[in-house]
Amino acid sequence: MDLDIPRLGRAERRSPLQLSVARGDRVCNFVGDDERVLYRPTVGGAPCEGEGKESFERAGPRERIFFDPAELRVGIVTCGGLCPGTNNVIRAAVMELWFHYNVRRITGFRYGFAGLVPESGHEPIPLTPEVVNDIHHAGGSMLGSSRGAQSEESMVRTLERLEIGLLIVVGGDGTMHGASAIHQEIVRRELPISVVAVPKTIDNDIGLVEKTFGFETAFSIAVDAVRAAHVESKGYINGVGLVKLMGRYSGAIAAHAALAEPDVNLVLIPEVPFTLGGGRGLVEWLVDRLARRRHAVIVVAEGAGQELLEGGQAEERDASGNLKLHDIGLFLRDRLGQELEARRIPHAFKYIDPSYMIRSAPANPNDSIYSSNLARNAVHAGMSGRTGLLVGLWNSHFTHVPLQAVLEKRNTVDPEGDLWLAVLESTGQPAQWA
Repeated sequence: MDLDIPRLGRAERRSPLQLSVARGDRVCNFVGDDERVLYRPTVGGAPCEGEGKESFERAGPRERIFFDPAELRVGIVTCGGLCPGTNNVIRAAVMELWFHYNVRRITGFRYGFAGLVPESGHEPIPLTPEVVNDIHHAGGSMLGSSRGAQSEESMVRTLERLEIGLLIVVGGDGTMHGASAIHQEIVRRELPISVVAVPKTIDNDIGLVEKTFGFETAFSIAVDAVRAAHVESKGYINGVGLVKLMGRYSGAIAAHAALAEPDVNLVLIPEVPFTLGGGRGLVEWLVDRLARRRHAVIVVAEGAGQELLEGGQAEERDASGNLKLHDIGLFLRDRLGQELEARRIPHAFKYIDPSYMIRSAPANPNDSIYSSNLARNAVHAGMSGRTGLLVGLWNSHFTHVPLQAVLEKRNTVDPEGDLWLAVLESTGQPAQWA
């Protein structure tokens, strides 16, 4: 991987942050340009040492900055699906810019990338500490959001017309493609505009980032749905609690919710195919489970089992370029119910889909801290003149990740990894279905 971070030019201005460059003086330090975070901390059980090893540039405030804070104009845009913590990012970025870098011209673009296109009619709004002071208490985004690509040429013309020097883009996988397109157009036109992205998705599927903000809140709320499914399933003879959670390509929410609430008996995720019929299929598993324990709790990620539904794998895509998935939750509810009826097994299905309750919630305390730290590091990166990057977390350190490298990978649940092993051991479900 090429993990080098582009820069707009030489950073020659002294940072207004009152930090130190010396260790041991009990003053917080600037981050040196030579500080790195290893991509692989171990190889074959041995520490990864020496030059030539892949590593990320460590994020954080730099002693020298590129932009003149008195002249800089900053834009912030939030895109894609709603996600807990988005308002925290907006607030933290504005506060960092205003109070620590003395930047006074901050603009919020309304309704995602559409707000960067004049014909949309969405006028940008000024952002000040007074405007954003209380927004972290609410879910959603005070700037609004939207899905779908826009003309990068038109968006960059808007940035140029408004004299934006730093654009902070908040979003998920589709948004990262849009941010990369904006960055490439800026490079093509040789403009001094920095593009810095902050990873937002409850699915936790952005590559080269340990955790996206909103993910922890998502599976924490999902736990409430799992608890309800468990209570409902035990309240009836052969009760089945079925919970569908978001997870288009990654089963991270489903896996973590099941581990946090270990009453789950079965987890189905996109990364691990399963079968319905046959002696080792899902139907026989459920029949056996009900015969033994009289209830079952199943958690399924929205992207699981798509090949089993009528018409097979979806081909139609939404405005963000994502496949429009078939509803695996309703399919399993109906299909498994039919199979139990055919076998004259009395049962009671309780189906729960908390997806949009999760998306619209405010951030929990950990996500609030994390999203704010991401925002501050995004500001530090942009002020130093770095561009074309995403601020992430890797090996417990905040990092700079090139947008192009992010687009080449997706974070998924490894069927041979520790997380999935923990799920298998917690649920006792089959490791393989055929």
